[in-house]
Amino acid sequence: MSPEIGGHKVCDALPPVRGSYTYDAALKDLVWFRAGGAAEILFRPADAEDLATFLAARPADLRINVIGVGSNLLVRDGGIPGVTIRLSSGFGKVETKGTRVRAGAAALDAQVARFAADAGIAGLEFLRGVPGTIGGALKMNAGCYGREIKDVFVEAVALDTSGNRVTLTPSDMNFVYRKSQARVELIFIEAVFQGALGTPDAIRARMEELNATREASQPIRSKTGGSTFKNPEGQKAWQLIDQAGCRGLKLGDAQVSEKHANFLINLGEAKAADIENLGEEVRKRVQAKSGISLEWEIKRVGLTKVEEA
Repeated sequence: MSPEIGGHKVCDALPPVRGSYTYDAALKDLVWFRAGGAAEILFRPADAEDLATFLAARPADLRINVIGVGSNLLVRDGGIPGVTIRLSSGFGKVETKGTRVRAGAAALDAQVARFAADAGIAGLEFLRGVPGTIGGALKMNAGCYGREIKDVFVEAVALDTSGNRVTLTPSDMNFVYRKSQARVELIFIEAVFQGALGTPDAIRARMEELNATREASQPIRSKTGGSTFKNPEGQKAWQLIDQAGCRGLKLGDAQVSEKHANFLINLGEAKAADIENLGEEVRKRVQAKSGISLEWEIKRVGLTKVEEA
């Protein structure tokens, strides 16, 4: 990874912040796959004002990536150049007003679901089964069991590359299956969701039902990244993978889950390259069997070792 920007060392070009910079920060312990390289610089802003200050003052040619808790992320073995932003607990506040929930982008989806349940707000139960944070859920229109973010979304607040606050409506987000089509450079900091009146006990019971279904059918206690491929229209990715004979397929310490064929898992010491190459082999076999090209749902970021060299 390049140590310079515009002839200056990256560390010398960074603006002062109230949060923290960590250089050559290992990321494998921050992502669910427990694999991959380091961030050249990991920035954890103290709050939205701190992040806005950084964005306004940073060098224009500085590369920026944003990660959450890494539940749907594969960091390649060469690591991530530039600055990787990981929102701190200061972005995790959740509050309710009437039947609406306002949640910070760093709040866990499951935490938001439980908070809504405690407040007697129904309709957000599905978030109990969505791994990751609200920021990631907004980016990919996350959902499960027939509900998606777009079904409860009211508005979001984000920062642009200059640190300006931007409020986004449903039309700005333009949600489609597993994707928001909002401007890709925006960094979400909070969102508002609309629920409906309910009783806490009934909502919690529904959440437990969904969670039990998820635990029975998915390898959620393994080192995994969640659903690997998007469902093609009218099809189920796991069925196509199964039909192509890929259930249980291994490459090094990476494996297609025996429990759910649309999950890749790290059996122990898999490299990110093993996981990605296994996914590409699955895509190849599914294409040969069904003629369907599977699209990655897991976000892959960073450099391969070859690219780094």
